[in-house]
Amino acid sequence: MRYFKELVYFINDLINNRKLLLDLTKKDFTANYLGSYLGIIWAFVQPTVTILIFWFVFQVGFKARPVEDVPFILWLMCGMIPWFFFSEGLLTATNSILEKHYLVKNIVFRVALLPIIKIISALFVHLFFIIFLIIMFIAYGYTPNLYYLQLIYYLVATILLVVGLSWITSSLAVFTKDVSQFVNMVLQFGFWLTPIFWSLDMLPERYQFLIKLNPFYYIVTGYRDTLIYHSWFWNSPQLTVYFWAVTFTLLLVGAVLFRRLRPHFADLL
Repeated sequence: MRYFKELVYFINDLINNRKLLLDLTKKDFTANYLGSYLGIIWAFVQPTVTILIFWFVFQVGFKARPVEDVPFILWLMCGMIPWFFFSEGLLTATNSILEKHYLVKNIVFRVALLPIIKIISALFVHLFFIIFLIIMFIAYGYTPNLYYLQLIYYLVATILLVVGLSWITSSLAVFTKDVSQFVNMVLQFGFWLTPIFWSLDMLPERYQFLIKLNPFYYIVTGYRDTLIYHSWFWNSPQLTVYFWAVTFTLLLVGAVLFRRLRPHFADLL
């Protein structure tokens, strides 16, 4: 119960400071590209180029076979685009306190907002690519339907997962910069261990549960269920319960850890 109160404290803090949170997010988003000729356009250029490269290599070059009668590029992008958001949000949030160390010494400032600012900043780009993904599906002859509303659910699920992880990693990164390197390494392994480029059916059934332990498997599957297979999230009750159990555990641990370590941040930065 005491740990749950820690999480409620953070949630109330976010609600009470929502205007400040949005203002700082806008400033952070534009500051990252200040001074460049293309400005914030650079935020969309790299992911777009990556998608176009994959489209050319697999669809034009290798002429990849469809996955269950779905063009491979669409099946692939349903995993790639949420991964872009997850990895970018977690990496930048992990370094957020170190990057904005001058705000930590401000007693009034809510330091717990820093990781969330980075996550929302990455969210702006992700929303653009969700629209881009829907346009790709329309171009291939898929008509938007009611299931597309489920993207909101999986978007919220991804945000909460990243917030919980980032409260843990960003608070630990203050004590050792190795944490950001470790997160980067784990993300590289995680990318290939998550069925983004490959299908879970490629593994023997007795080993598939190991992949499903990765909470991001739920997100990738969710995007494909929404856009391709037209299945609601409650049709996978075991995965849904497992994902939210892991996510809320991370949120609780992150909230408690962040609040306990917060008094030491100023001394170490």
